[in-house]
Amino acid sequence: MDNALFNVTEIILLLFLTITFLQSGLDKMLDWNGNVSWLKGHFKDTFLGKMVPLSVGIILVIEVAAGICTLIGCFELAFTASKTFALIGAILSCITLLMLLFGQRLAKDYEGAKTIAVYFIPAIFTLYILSI
Repeated sequence: MDNALFNVTEIILLLFLTITFLQSGLDKMLDWNGNVSWLKGHFKDTFLGKMVPLSVGIILVIEVAAGICTLIGCFELAFTASKTFALIGAILSCITLLMLLFGQRLAKDYEGAKTIAVYFIPAIFTLYILSI
């Protein structure tokens, strides 16, 4: 219990990332066709337009990996004070958000890019505090 209290900030941030990425991954899995269809229209004027299913698949795998690693990282920090999975999860979270940001900027969806930046702030902060 002492580890959990000592690492409460990291654990809460990791839970935020866990919820964010596992929910997003679950949404992609449950509505694959709807997501791919919408994104094909979103990226139709970019070089990603023809690669939407592959791109969504890659994002899905990294999101789920980030979510699982951050969840394991919560338990790891709470019970062992190890940061391995938490750090991997934070890195994967940042990479995912950078890929999403790239796509939104490429599609000239600046409002969508701003939303991603909001998620990037706690992700990069999590990475920072786990790295020190």
